[in-house]
Amino acid sequence: MSDPARTPRPPGDPVPDLPLPDLAGFTHRWADADGVRLHAVEGGRPDGPAVVLLAGFPQTWWAWRKVMPDLAGRFRVIAIDLPGQGHSARPDISYDTHTVAAHVHAAVEALGVSAYRLAAHDIGAWVAFSLALKYPGELRGLALLDAGIPGITLPDAIPTDPERAWKTWHFAFHLVPDLPETLLAGREREYVGWFLKAKARSVGTFDDTEIEQYAASLAADGGLRASLAYYRDAAESARRNHEALARQRLSVPVLGISGSHGSVPDMAASVRPWADHATGVVVPDAGHFIPDEQPAAVAAALNGFLTEDD
Repeated sequence: MSDPARTPRPPGDPVPDLPLPDLAGFTHRWADADGVRLHAVEGGRPDGPAVVLLAGFPQTWWAWRKVMPDLAGRFRVIAIDLPGQGHSARPDISYDTHTVAAHVHAAVEALGVSAYRLAAHDIGAWVAFSLALKYPGELRGLALLDAGIPGITLPDAIPTDPERAWKTWHFAFHLVPDLPETLLAGREREYVGWFLKAKARSVGTFDDTEIEQYAASLAADGGLRASLAYYRDAAESARRNHEALARQRLSVPVLGISGSHGSVPDMAASVRPWADHATGVVVPDAGHFIPDEQPAAVAAALNGFLTEDD
């Protein structure tokens, strides 16, 4: 990886003051996605089948950095920052997952991809689920990693049992108007650090540099507001998911990837009532941040699930 502080500023970067880390063999690109400029990191086989990767809170595309090289031998690999993440724009839009999914799909099309596979974690999986409902004809496979989906598997009530509440308490906190911004502004590093260390199986999974990098993204140019908006618009995401599922089921093959010590014990079982074809794998010795904690196992699961056949 090159020194992020010395990486030249590409023209058109919506967040020019945020350090831009490089990954060997991959290139930074930006796509105009229906009025929202999204950042993508692309590499692998230019003529290979495309796989798109989405990350969740409080991360960026960098969450996939250890998995991407292992996919690059078979696939054209594209990791995309969601609106509000990393070096993507932080627009004043609805952050319900159907609206965001439309922007992500538009970015993929702008990058010249017509059919693709999708693997997504946490809030990225929220968006991926809705995208699969909106654009089933363009998807060839959907992998969802450790995420409760709004209106589908995300519980309506936050548990009060201390053994479970620490995993989901922030959903209610993020919904409160203005208070999170007041309390977190200038303390993004402490907040991000708590999530990364508390929810990983090993407290040594993330070093200080990574924590600072994710915190800087959250702090930069409306990143905190945008990140909270995914939670604040989750009810609309749930409503639109229910509306779509009243018309159809998930027809694309689904792989649920769970961590042995993650938030959702069996991702496949959680989405199987709405999917025609759902299989699952549990990654040993992994908490919530499975691509960071066990990247080889995630890459092996994806390589075994995603097919090159269109």
